[in-house]
Amino acid sequence: LIYADDVILVGNEQETMQQMKNYLDREFSIKDLGTLKYFLGVEVARSSHGIFLSQGKYVLDILKETGMGMQGCRPSKFPMEQNCKLQASDDEQDTDVTRYRRLVGRLLYLTVTRPDITYAVNTLCQFVTTPKQRHMDAVERVLCYLKSTPGQGILLKSGAELRLEAYCDADWGGCPFTRRSCTGYMIMLGGSPISWRSKRQIVVAKSSAEAEYRAMAATVSEVIWLRWLLTELGASQQEATTMFCDNQAALHIAMNPVFHERMKHVEMDCYFVPERVQSGEIMPTKIWTKEQVADMFTKPLGKDRFESLLSKLGFANLHAPT
Repeated sequence: LIYADDVILVGNEQETMQQMKNYLDREFSIKDLGTLKYFLGVEVARSSHGIFLSQGKYVLDILKETGMGMQGCRPSKFPMEQNCKLQASDDEQDTDVTRYRRLVGRLLYLTVTRPDITYAVNTLCQFVTTPKQRHMDAVERVLCYLKSTPGQGILLKSGAELRLEAYCDADWGGCPFTRRSCTGYMIMLGGSPISWRSKRQIVVAKSSAEAEYRAMAATVSEVIWLRWLLTELGASQQEATTMFCDNQAALHIAMNPVFHERMKHVEMDCYFVPERVQSGEIMPTKIWTKEQVADMFTKPLGKDRFESLLSKLGFANLHAPT
């Protein structure tokens, strides 16, 4: 992995890695910083359980910068109020636009290792043009949550089978002001999260099946790319990738190669997903809604539901008591 003049070398053979370092040193005169511990704001810790990725220092820097340190705010157990519905308005109190944009930008980078704030940050990004005080209040709510979980991150488990699994979901008509749905997906490799997304759909879905199917198509696109990437890295997927969905109608469309007249306005997706199913790359599978981890990327959740889904994602907290 190369970023500007920083290089990460990863491999199973020390001799081969040393040969590469010797070659680079002859060509560019490099400095060997040893075992990877910190890269682009991401902290890397190794243990017998695997590799732990977090941005604890980055979180503390944000809290310090905003004056919301240990004495500055009351910790929160989840990043956004369950019934929070933000909208653009000209009638509300203004806020510092520059500060809002800077904070949202920093939070956006934090989602690299923090899927738990992805939905909240995606929502806040929609108001960077003309933010109001209620939007800044929502930003500060996320900061209060981060204060209680600064060391939270992703554990890439050692010894796990490198098998892809995907979860996709949609909140049909979730935005009360535009009635556009929200797509959410989480993709796991060896039981660890590696790719996730929360995004407002660009058109209004006419049914829950359509909203879920659009989310399914977006998930399949990401899975296909990841399967190709893993093949390039020597970890090709020999079996179909299981894709979990809790909407029976969307699953039926995905598994049925016959075109549905009522879905002609999403014709491309109707052909795209079944094609990947028939090729043996994707296996759509039913999952109960309470087990659907992608739910956290489609709407703000209450404390119990939020913590329940986090426990299923392989999350870890570096600062949690043992």
